[in-house]
Amino acid sequence: MNGAQAMIRTLVDCGVDVCFMNPGTSEMHFVHALDSVPEMRGVLALFEGVATGAADGYARMADRPAAVLLHLGPGLGNGLANLHNARRAKVPVVNVVGDHATYHAKYDAPLQSDILSIARGVSSWVRTVASSETIARDTADAVAASYGAPGQVATLIVPADTCWLDSPGPVGPSPVSGAGTVPSDRIDDIAAVLRGGEPAGLLVGGTAMRTGALHDAARVGMATGAKVLSETFPTRAERGAGTPAVERLAYLAEFAQMQLQGLRHLVLVDAAHPASFFAYPDKASDLVAEGCQVHVLSAPDEDAAGALAALAAALDAPSDPPVIPAGRPARPTGELNAESMANALGALLPEGAVVADEGNTTGLFAQGATAGCPPHDWLTLTGGAIGFGLPTATGAAVAVPGRKVICLEADGSAMYTAQSLWTQVREGLDVTTIILNNGSYAVLNMELSRVGAGDPGPRALSMLDIPGLDFVALAASMGVPATRATTAEEFTVQLEAAIAVDGPALVEAVVPRTI
Repeated sequence: MNGAQAMIRTLVDCGVDVCFMNPGTSEMHFVHALDSVPEMRGVLALFEGVATGAADGYARMADRPAAVLLHLGPGLGNGLANLHNARRAKVPVVNVVGDHATYHAKYDAPLQSDILSIARGVSSWVRTVASSETIARDTADAVAASYGAPGQVATLIVPADTCWLDSPGPVGPSPVSGAGTVPSDRIDDIAAVLRGGEPAGLLVGGTAMRTGALHDAARVGMATGAKVLSETFPTRAERGAGTPAVERLAYLAEFAQMQLQGLRHLVLVDAAHPASFFAYPDKASDLVAEGCQVHVLSAPDEDAAGALAALAAALDAPSDPPVIPAGRPARPTGELNAESMANALGALLPEGAVVADEGNTTGLFAQGATAGCPPHDWLTLTGGAIGFGLPTATGAAVAVPGRKVICLEADGSAMYTAQSLWTQVREGLDVTTIILNNGSYAVLNMELSRVGAGDPGPRALSMLDIPGLDFVALAASMGVPATRATTAEEFTVQLEAAIAVDGPALVEAVVPRTI
């Protein structure tokens, strides 16, 4: 058994049986070894950012890591944006990066690079395999590190000769560190704060966005009058009819400040301190109002759901908080715009669907229109690096076969990782993609007006326009059936037909600019 075979067998024995890959020469022994470990599913991507984004989507829905296989430093560089998103989402990813053979590095071949330095920016754990004798244990350690508490990107750099040389064979799993229990005195302290009568809020995120934890957060809100908010871009939110209503913190800093205004206490539950996405002249970066005290109920390495349940018990909170009633928008008619598109989605969203949301400005109304739909999951752009939606939907579909995945994708962002459609066809994945085509980087038009740079001229504005994209033709070139809608009625009929397809389908919604 060579090192590559021992590595893949170890991955499978440690619970990692999917690898999204874009391999090159230095990874050929890994590719060859796939036939000797049939339990490992290799999923080919035509761009590294698709592979890394798919691993993120897979982890969000499977609650366990996939592996990624990338080619040397340049391949890792191509995958960095979605590894950044995975890191910010705190999901487990085992990121395998091939390297030149150990003895070849001194020759400084054209693809030689400092992989270690590149990897450190997006990885919480990095190791270079020293030999074929250690490759299996290094692999098991990488899997254990990725699970972590919280989940993280664990990068294993694998020189080619450690894959082709003989290995002692696979090893069993390394120990995994679980989430810590929140101390009872912290629970009691925060319960006392919330009983104090001053205006308070809970900001929930991460693992606290699952139904059970949200239920307990709503109970705490009922018992104390505390406002319950969620992070702007949670990793995975379980939502729909029967779940508690949670107000999402706004993207725009001014609106978020209004939501937090008047609070004297803010309790963070697996959530980061609220900060503006960007710095703006003469505007605050810290969104918490002066005089508001911030408390941490649970840090990312602690059990958020357990902490919320304990806090609700300490407050003797009611057991049945209000939940969102079932209800859908009517099928829309007339102009196709951001609101009618969202209403069509709300009218048709299947039970158990997974929505990968990179709708950006045109997706503004989608969450509101789908709030009363049957239970579903919503995945958002936690790290802010665009090119997220299509690959995340791809990975989610691999993780949860049998559930419809819907990708809500802006036109500009779609062009970063459009190759995802090819992988969806190759793997027969049940993904319905909605392309929101307004011919513009609308969010940047908005930001241009907010950063205080003055009135833009025609050359500046031309950098933010992207007319002429034909997503029906693009999808067809990769084998995805696609249609284009220009009215609300057309879009609703076409979306209904696309959802009915058992496999990839795409609807291009031609919508006016909202900004």
